Amino acid sequence: MHSILKILLAIVIFGVLIFIHEFGHFMIAKLCGIKVNKFALGMGPCIFRKRKGETEYSVRILPIGGFCSMEGEDEESNNEGAFGSKPVWKRILVVAAGAFMNILLGFILVVVTTCMLTRIPVMKISGFDTTGENEGKIVASSYETGLSVDDEILEVDGMRIFTDSDLLYKLSSTDKETLDLIVKRDGKKIELKNVAFLNKETKDIIDFSLYGMDKNPISVLSYSCRETASTARLIWISVVDLISGEYGFHDLSGPVGLVNAIGDAAETGRNIKENIYSVLSLTIFITINLGIFNLLPIPGLDGGRLIFLFIEAIRRKPVKPEHEGVIHLIGMALLMLLIIAVTFGDVFKLLG
Repeated sequence: MHSILKILLAIVIFGVLIFIHEFGHFMIAKLCGIKVNKFALGMGPCIFRKRKGETEYSVRILPIGGFCSMEGEDEESNNEGAFGSKPVWKRILVVAAGAFMNILLGFILVVVTTCMLTRIPVMKISGFDTTGENEGKIVASSYETGLSVDDEILEVDGMRIFTDSDLLYKLSSTDKETLDLIVKRDGKKIELKNVAFLNKETKDIIDFSLYGMDKNPISVLSYSCRETASTARLIWISVVDLISGEYGFHDLSGPVGLVNAIGDAAETGRNIKENIYSVLSLTIFITINLGIFNLLPIPGLDGGRLIFLFIEAIRRKPVKPEHEGVIHLIGMALLMLLIIAVTFGDVFKLLG
């Protein structure tokens, strides 16, 4: 895909995700009777502005963010519609709404991608790789090390498996040659030790196939809920791995890396449908990641603001606005430095 098309596609995706996030804040603020002074998509100089009622709506030149500015959010205000004048539970709802909307969007997109599947995969082994229809010789290491047809995979190395995404993540992210499994066989849970996953002909780690079930409203919604929860869990696992040192700075990716990843996703399929599916799958990961990341207790993020609101709810007294403001300012400055550093890292990766 041409670089300009990659950038345009990324701008559209980021714009939608940011709009959904800020709209979450905006919608709940309005419902809670909070005055919203400005609602903007993008940052920097304004290219379009319109006032309707008490709110100024605008589109700005840099498609790298957006904001929902509420009365009394960062300063004291005597206005009855000020953010600080509302009960703490309403303010918690407003702050958490942006992340919730991103996760909700992820769920909706999972429903869409699930509907694009021919059948919905279930965690039950339907067969193993062979050398061909004529020979029929099994070349699956997992079969030789304990797995059988009709085994339902429940756990892999202590991780509960809910969807095929969980299974693929666990198999592709480990350096171990064998894994311990818990499967359901003939209605009983069985522990399998030292199971290897390898097609001895192609060297692919996925050496088996899974059954699929027919699509209907119940199966689609059930799978979509599990897939959304699994994606959120994988993001939390990645955050923990980053903090523990399992991943390093060089594993992080910023806006430049995401633009490249989106472009690659749009080209990976054999047809337009598969390309759309790949882009939507990446968008699901990005929007849920955006929601989860914003809930982290980091100053400058929604999670950092929630911490101060929870403190206020417990001690029944707010932290002084000037103290909270300084902490958020420092947190945001550090985040911006991290984004700049990661962006330079993305550029060096592309050049190198």
